[in-house]
Amino acid sequence: MDVTRQGAGAMPEDDLVASEYLTFTLGSEEYAIDILKVQEIRGYEQPTLIANAPPFIKGVINLRGIIVPVVDLRIKFKLGKIEYTPFTVVIILNIVGRVIGVVVDSVSDVISLTRGQVRPAPDFSGSFDTKYILGLATQEARMMIVTDIERLMTSADMELIDDAATSN
Repeated sequence: MDVTRQGAGAMPEDDLVASEYLTFTLGSEEYAIDILKVQEIRGYEQPTLIANAPPFIKGVINLRGIIVPVVDLRIKFKLGKIEYTPFTVVIILNIVGRVIGVVVDSVSDVISLTRGQVRPAPDFSGSFDTKYILGLATQEARMMIVTDIERLMTSADMELIDDAATSN
């Protein structure tokens, strides 16, 4: 079946193509990341601590023989008081051939978003770093921050993860 439309008022074909995103919460905000970057979701277990690691690197876990660095996004994003509850989870990501765990408050669900549902992030005039934000998405009454998790996990300060993981 051909779902493209022709003529005035037609949606661009890209707007008809939906991508799937995993949604999760950090503090009071809801975030979304590309589901194709997610390897698995695990309950939070205290990782093995790494000496001299930055505070946002919680440590490492052994995932079926693979040593996986764990980053707490709540600390990375400076979200204030951090509590570990039964809902706290680690999302295991596979990014650029590297396996990384990220701690979040809870996982919500998997949603489909079209490009038309994702709006550019507003300009915060340098008071807030938006380079990891792809945009803001709305779905019904929900608003989510669509995050470029690959850019975040390959940023310069994340090289500290590799340094910390290999120094032990």
